[in-house]
Amino acid sequence: MTLGGENSMENKVVSIGERRVGSGEPCFIIGEAGVNHNGSLELARKLIDAAVDAGCDAVKFQTFQAEKVCSPIAVKASYQQQTTGAEESQLDMVRKLELPFAAFRELHQHCIDRGILFLSTPFDDESADFLAELSMPAFKIPSGEITNVFFLEHIARKGRPLIVSTGMATLEEVAFAVETIRATGNRQMVLLQCVSNYPADPHSMNLRAMHTLEKEFGVTAGLSDHSVGTEIAFAAVALGACVIEKHFTLNKDLPGPDHRASLEPHELAHLVKGIRNIEAALGDGIKRPVAEELNTADVARRSLVAARFVPAGAVLTLDMLDVLRPGTGLAPAMRSQLLGRHAQRDIDAGTLLSLDMLV
Repeated sequence: MTLGGENSMENKVVSIGERRVGSGEPCFIIGEAGVNHNGSLELARKLIDAAVDAGCDAVKFQTFQAEKVCSPIAVKASYQQQTTGAEESQLDMVRKLELPFAAFRELHQHCIDRGILFLSTPFDDESADFLAELSMPAFKIPSGEITNVFFLEHIARKGRPLIVSTGMATLEEVAFAVETIRATGNRQMVLLQCVSNYPADPHSMNLRAMHTLEKEFGVTAGLSDHSVGTEIAFAAVALGACVIEKHFTLNKDLPGPDHRASLEPHELAHLVKGIRNIEAALGDGIKRPVAEELNTADVARRSLVAARFVPAGAVLTLDMLDVLRPGTGLAPAMRSQLLGRHAQRDIDAGTLLSLDMLV
């Protein structure tokens, strides 16, 4: 296992559908519907509509067969126990959240009809094969599968871009996953910094780890954000995140494991708008005034003016000059060029000075 050994060989920009994702491109925003449909196809359709209305680039679900994900003895995560109770097993909970393949065919078509990219995270080989048949443009690898080498190989061999979450992983584990994927010949990869807590505390987010992932593996990086609110995602974009994935729901009060840590539709729209505003605000780095502020310079800057009445023929001395607004006259830096000159005419106090007044 090596770290960062092939950075220069990687193409940091990947194509997902018709979207280019990487440095210099608009942030790719994934509305993570996940299992917030609660097993309802109708609710899932409404989640797609909400993602479209918010302006997301893609909406993502989770495709799985419960018995191929959880054993009967698997317990719920602590946050799942808090949101759905501790009585049932993880398997029983996941069964309630499963949608059949036929439902995903309908959701895929609904995404096409609404003009948004359909994505779904597979959790088993059969689900991955099904999603590949739908011509899904990229695969998302969840944090929990980053050490599942056989699953990584199976999906990577499909030759489509992979978006890999790295929650719970050490740098060495990420390196192993990256090497496993690259060994199949698939070099189209995005790595997402992620903290697998729901919700994740801001102090744990470690957004600068995105830069570490980029440097070590020569890939595009982003954030799978499980924190509350939108400010962490905004900070990630300002730091250069090329992908933002964020859970959303129609209502945080709905039953289910992930609703409380999700954005509601108006918050999702705020997220997208904020990201686009941040991208616009970052600019190109060239320091120059914008056209809209040039008029302000006339008002806010200062010019050389007569500090008192100056009679014709008088020699200008320092006490005769002041620097006041507006900025439409001679610049203050020209003061030394005026000292010692003679007034060609009477100059009233407060008059903006000009060279034709002097000789």
